[in-house]
Amino acid sequence: MDKMDDRTNSELERLAGKYIWWKAPAEAVKTPERVLAQVMDIGVWQDMFLIRDLFGEEILRAVLRNAEAGWFRGRSWHYWHYVLGLAKDSSDIPPLPTRRFDAR
Repeated sequence: MDKMDDRTNSELERLAGKYIWWKAPAEAVKTPERVLAQVMDIGVWQDMFLIRDLFGEEILRAVLRNAEAGWFRGRSWHYWHYVLGLAKDSSDIPPLPTRRFDAR
């Protein structure tokens, strides 16, 4: 993610404190995509609109494209694919990311 301005950094840190409760905000913002994914998955409307305004749809699309297993639940995964224009119907929505284990 490109360099963020002070307001964006401040809001991201606030959101990290609210949605990534298992880490200190300063630690959580080191992976801004994870913070955004968490807001996209469980955020209240106000926070979802805020990240859309601050970061833009292209960044949120990138969060979806690069999501890791466990970042989204099915409902929010489908919602954001529709809202961000990545899907016109359910056949356009890829499966949720899954964990993979290499068998050796």
